[in-house]
Amino acid sequence: MDAVLLVGGQGTRLRPLTVTTPKPMLPTAGVPFLEHLLARARAGGVDHVVLSMAYKPEVFESYFGDGSALGMRLTYVTEAEPLGTGGGIRNVAEHLGGEDFLVFNSDVVSGLDIAALVRTHRDSGAAATLHLTPVEDPSAFGLVPIDSDGAVTDFLEKSPPPWPTALINAGCYVLSPAMLDRIPAGRAVSVERETFPRLLAEGGRMQGHVDEGYWLDLGTPAAFVRGSCDLVLGRVASAALPGPVGPRLLLDGAVVGPDAVVTGGTTVGRGAVVGAGATVESSVLFDGAVVEEAAVVRHSVLGRDSYVGARSVLDGVVIGDGARVGADNELLAGVRVWPGAVIGDGAVRFSAES
Repeated sequence: MDAVLLVGGQGTRLRPLTVTTPKPMLPTAGVPFLEHLLARARAGGVDHVVLSMAYKPEVFESYFGDGSALGMRLTYVTEAEPLGTGGGIRNVAEHLGGEDFLVFNSDVVSGLDIAALVRTHRDSGAAATLHLTPVEDPSAFGLVPIDSDGAVTDFLEKSPPPWPTALINAGCYVLSPAMLDRIPAGRAVSVERETFPRLLAEGGRMQGHVDEGYWLDLGTPAAFVRGSCDLVLGRVASAALPGPVGPRLLLDGAVVGPDAVVTGGTTVGRGAVVGAGATVESSVLFDGAVVEEAAVVRHSVLGRDSYVGARSVLDGVVIGDGARVGADNELLAGVRVWPGAVIGDGAVRFSAES
């Protein structure tokens, strides 16, 4: 089966991590997040994936090549200008095989049974079938009410309360080839705001496939950390995980000093160092990151070759590639340190609010 993977976004909510790396290529539980998604697609019966790219497209092909190492074929298509979700799908139409195909957003960790989603689509005869999942607060997502047969009755983008449903668009679709003709070529199109609502208005059938398993949008730093840690802990399975599930994942060359505590699903990247007596909890350390002795890092991301000095405390912080935080600092509550920046030594307290 063919699939389209939408990887064109710039990942602005994840800056500064995405200043140098496209969001789908950020190291997540030891490998680029996209590797987890491709492994899940392959397990669901996908053997050909078309990547619809815009931001830093060269990074994808240089890492994945033709896809043979993953047991699939990869095709790369770069947009001349950003085309949105619908435009990105329409732009790769010539590379699809003329049958039903899958579409994946590239920023979701999910335990979805892809084969079951495809069966729902084919059994219903719908033009489009959407993976739906319930969430406690749907205010930031597209709401998708369905009837007793699972047919979609409306498509509401980020609707204010009161909400008619807790079901949201979970970012994975099965589309019939006829849907391609519904998307105008050569311009930006949103399937969520334009294509799907128009299909319903014209009497077309859209089917909902409700799955209440694990689902997480990785769009923010806190969600990115949580998703990576949940993969390491085994809360959501991935065949791409480069090691056994457990409280921590240590990649090749990682060093953890004596009396250091590394837990909560933390990944310690290749060549990264956690010093003696340090605590690293529920965090992601990219390759080459250094946490010096007695430092504390919680719920944070440390970019490649970044540095955290002795006795510093970081909680809910993003440190860009090559940035340095000196000794005896305290960084809290959403602080983001840009690549290459330096915070010197000296008992300084920072928070996003200050």
